[in-house]
Amino acid sequence: MKHNGRFGDFGGFYVPEVLIPALEEIEDAFYRFKSDPQFVAELDGLSARYAGRPTPLYFAQRFSEHVGFKVYVKREDLLHGGAHKVNNTLGQGLLAKHMGKTKLIAETGAGQHGLATAMIGALFGMETKIFMGTVDTERQSVNVHKMKLCGAEVIPVVGGTGTLKDAINDALRYWTAHVTDTFYLFGSVCGPHPYPTVVKHFQSPIGTEARAQCLEEVGRLPDMVVACVGGGSNAIGIFSGFVEDKDVKLIGVEAGGEGVRTGKHCATLEIGKVGVFHGSKSYLLQSEEGQIYETHSVSAGLDYPAVGPEHCLLKDTGRVEYVTADDEDVLDAFEIFTKSEGILPALESAHALAYLISQKGKLPAETIAVINLSGRGDKDVGIVEEYRPVQ
Repeated sequence: MKHNGRFGDFGGFYVPEVLIPALEEIEDAFYRFKSDPQFVAELDGLSARYAGRPTPLYFAQRFSEHVGFKVYVKREDLLHGGAHKVNNTLGQGLLAKHMGKTKLIAETGAGQHGLATAMIGALFGMETKIFMGTVDTERQSVNVHKMKLCGAEVIPVVGGTGTLKDAINDALRYWTAHVTDTFYLFGSVCGPHPYPTVVKHFQSPIGTEARAQCLEEVGRLPDMVVACVGGGSNAIGIFSGFVEDKDVKLIGVEAGGEGVRTGKHCATLEIGKVGVFHGSKSYLLQSEEGQIYETHSVSAGLDYPAVGPEHCLLKDTGRVEYVTADDEDVLDAFEIFTKSEGILPALESAHALAYLISQKGKLPAETIAVINLSGRGDKDVGIVEEYRPVQ
């Protein structure tokens, strides 16, 4: 049965009329192919042999000793491309191929979704354009270079704040004029229906695997599952495996930036107001007049003034607790985790680590926490060095 595009009162598709047939075409194809044995077998094969699924669940012993309870890490950073993004781009890219589309477009902030789309464009021989704000092209220059190496055209977006929201604006404008042969490979559980449902489906293996791995390797379900939240695809991916387990606490960590009181943050679910943005109804960082606030986070991937509609519902129902982590705490977490485990976490993922560090001394030693390490931090080394030069 098709999803109605709503998560409670959130979601829907608020788009120009010209895009409605394109969205309906994607929805029809998604529900036709997602259970098709040939499609599923092809995607499963690529997920295993190209992307590297399943990813391991790793016990972070020294980090656990630091926080005083047991922390298990879902290693999405080990996937091809260095992040969970390839789960979704493989799924949507294969969908585009089966739909007969010949061109891909995508938006990106941290560059991980852009890189993952560029990889899939190369894999399937599809012309690829990546829209990226100029601020992000500068702070994520390594990923820009990688995208170009894969054959993608990176289109710098100058307007607005030069970040993710502006990249999405331009990508949607481009798609409006090129819907016939172009597939918009959307990167998160945001945007108009059916994207929140499509992206969740292709990211759900994170949660399915993590739940089974906990039962097999730990012997029971975790007490909590923690993930960073920008648009929210990595979090929805892992939460989906545990949302029905009412005894498992789910924690989503947003970017507090320089602090909520400064106004330089991305704490959408903490202080946002309901509105419509990028084709979907959700919580937004906006003024009383409906003007979208500028956002700030040390992590480009969380620098976004909205959030996926399912997260809005999960907040309102109380199933997920949403908190924030400030830039300084995130940089601390990056340093602590790297020095204790020899694993560089993406600054996005370091928000979730920062929350775990904040629970030091507050939880029993037998507590089991699972964190989704959504990406690796190679792309962020320059940013960290800027803020915290290595002595």
